[in-house]
Amino acid sequence: MKYILTPFWFLVLITISCAQAPGERPKVNSEDFDKKISKTINFSIPVMGVDELKEMQEDVILLDARPQSEYDVSHIKGAKRIGFRNIEEAALAGIDKDEQIVVYCSIGYRSEKVGEKLKKMGFKNVYNLYGSIFEWVNQGNEVVDKNEKTTEKVHTYNKRWSKWVEDGKAEKVW
Repeated sequence: MKYILTPFWFLVLITISCAQAPGERPKVNSEDFDKKISKTINFSIPVMGVDELKEMQEDVILLDARPQSEYDVSHIKGAKRIGFRNIEEAALAGIDKDEQIVVYCSIGYRSEKVGEKLKKMGFKNVYNLYGSIFEWVNQGNEVVDKNEKTTEKVHTYNKRWSKWVEDGKAEKVW
């Protein structure tokens, strides 16, 4: 019986350890939001923090994994919309497979799934923005609307998810 249980427990421990978030995650303003993010994503794609993106924003391809309706309300300046369920192939036109790509959505779930698809397509340097556009605005960064004009609005998906955008940081719409 000892030999039967040992492989079983070994597999259980491996599964648990692989599903856990890395010890050091990028900084977010709220501990509760950090817990929500780390329970929502699988860390199957490396994460990048808001501060790190701000330092290198001009040197990365920024892709928005939200639907057109969310993107139109606001997005990070310079981002191309790639979508979620059906990747917009036009957003990938001209992007070399070795370029650094950062994908974001509302908090990071959809962007992680798009990142996984991009990796399968052969893109090598794909990152998920930890906390995504919610954390971007929570840290006081600017977003633009469909006309590329600065806006205070952020599409929060629905009322329940809107609590993750800190009060006073943006006008929440859904």
